[in-house]
Amino acid sequence: MIYSEAVRYLLSLIGDIRTANFGLTRMTRLLTLLGDPQQTFKGIHIAGTNGKGSTAALIESGLWTAGQSVGLYTSPHLVRFNERIRVAATEISDEDFICALEDVRAANERIIAEFGSTEHPTFFESITATAFTAFRNAGVEWAVVEVGLGGRLDATNVLTGAVGVVTPIDFDHERFLGKDIVSIATEKAGILKSGMKLVVAPQRPEVMAVLEERAAQLDVSMVRVGVDWIAEGITDERGCYRFRASRAEVSQSNKKLPVNAPSMIDVSLSLPGQHQVTNALTAVAALDLVGAEGEEIKRGLSKASWPGRLERISGAPEILLDAAHNPSGALTLAHFLERHETNRRIHLIYGSVRDKAVDEVAGILFPRANRVILTCSQVARSARPQTLMALVDHHHSVISISPNLTEALKEARRGASPEDLIVIAGSIFLVGEASQVVQTESLTM
Repeated sequence: MIYSEAVRYLLSLIGDIRTANFGLTRMTRLLTLLGDPQQTFKGIHIAGTNGKGSTAALIESGLWTAGQSVGLYTSPHLVRFNERIRVAATEISDEDFICALEDVRAANERIIAEFGSTEHPTFFESITATAFTAFRNAGVEWAVVEVGLGGRLDATNVLTGAVGVVTPIDFDHERFLGKDIVSIATEKAGILKSGMKLVVAPQRPEVMAVLEERAAQLDVSMVRVGVDWIAEGITDERGCYRFRASRAEVSQSNKKLPVNAPSMIDVSLSLPGQHQVTNALTAVAALDLVGAEGEEIKRGLSKASWPGRLERISGAPEILLDAAHNPSGALTLAHFLERHETNRRIHLIYGSVRDKAVDEVAGILFPRANRVILTCSQVARSARPQTLMALVDHHHSVISISPNLTEALKEARRGASPEDLIVIAGSIFLVGEASQVVQTESLTM
């Protein structure tokens, strides 16, 4: 198998998520045939709605700086499938990716032969198994694993999990997780396992109540960010934040946890946005639980990167890429623009997939822009710009349509001065395409 064949094989597994049959039976069967690679490393399992990827990247960087052998599994990718799987702080090579996927493909074929095509593992199950197999092949000690959807029935929820992390929970994927916040929180609390240690970012009271009840049922030790760890002395420089992470001398929410040094860590982030303070503080708490030292945590967090999230692309005009696709993500982007870009004209290129709260997101983002260009990415789930226009045209007086991202970017540049800012947001698929377009432009200049 060569890389292009590997990509074609994975793409052939993508089905209609609206008719997906969620559960862990297929995943457990697949991993059994692979020799249960998930049992060869310790897991840090991350659920939540916003900040999962950034928090995962921060924890990975901290572990790597501390000298640990670490793997990272996140989704989706921006440009290449390999981005989802990192080993030793580096995107997995094509060769190692193919090696692991070949084992998964062989196991999938055995499943079809024995149980029939209806039991074929899904795309996400297959690529998750590929990640776990790659981690075993590389001999990683720790794997930082981001949940794909929800938690309870997610393919990643086969991890025994030394540490669980729950980032802020909000509304998203209501079709699958439930229409109310308690139902969504209950699904995400499904990653909790008996006896594990848990780090919980600040939550709505009703969400915290769900997590606390589940933790008590399973004898899970909980560290609460904002209670047991707090951020003090917060400052920023062009959107990148510094703060002191301070731990309460006695854990206020769970006195069973030991209180070890360090109690204070000075953190300087390269990831932009005030929301990264919460993500970084969550990462500090998780790294502390696994024994990382203060200086290692400090250096690791300062080096962490997470493309496609408030990512600046230099130029005249400058481009800002952000994968904000739900209301809470849109609020984060809007606050960033209000705080750091008030003196620039903003040209917003917006596109979304079909199952998102487009009207609500537009109501948050569009008033921050001087003009809006609606477009779509190349993925099948993308909403057509004409469809978007019918939903959002009441949110701005200057809205136009472009058939694709390349044309949208040309239109934005034609109307922008060198001092302006072009923002591309609304979908991680759109941001991924933008990243490719910009990379291609830089190579041909």
